[in-house]
Amino acid sequence: MSEKALEPSEASTRAWTSVMRARERLLAAIEADLKAAGMPPLAWYDVLWELARAQDGRLRPYEIEERTLLAQYNLSRLIDRLEREGLVRREVFARDGRGRWVVITEAGRQLRERIWTVYAGSIETHVGRKLAESEAKALAGLLDRFL
Repeated sequence: MSEKALEPSEASTRAWTSVMRARERLLAAIEADLKAAGMPPLAWYDVLWELARAQDGRLRPYEIEERTLLAQYNLSRLIDRLEREGLVRREVFARDGRGRWVVITEAGRQLRERIWTVYAGSIETHVGRKLAESEAKALAGLLDRFL
């Protein structure tokens, strides 16, 4: 017995395509703004932000992975780079000598704040100026259905 495959409606397919195109274009625009301002890539901000808002400014690597869109292999290299730059440090996880915490440093907190000034302006330029407040709220509400 064969099951009929589910087919999305034309509207659903168009919505999917628009979401994906908008995501790519917005990320490219924000990355370009960061680069023009001499800031590191957005992934640095994402990791530093998650650490800054975590209790004691520390997370296990798997927790960072869960809270960001970074794959484990990319995250490991990024943490190495952030550590070399003095933005994070690794500490031994007391309950498991094999595990490590990733801890944000004061330099990491300061860089995150500097990145945010550019990032916030970029969000306003590329999103906020194109939507009325009510439209932004409605769009956020619609997209929240997928989260």
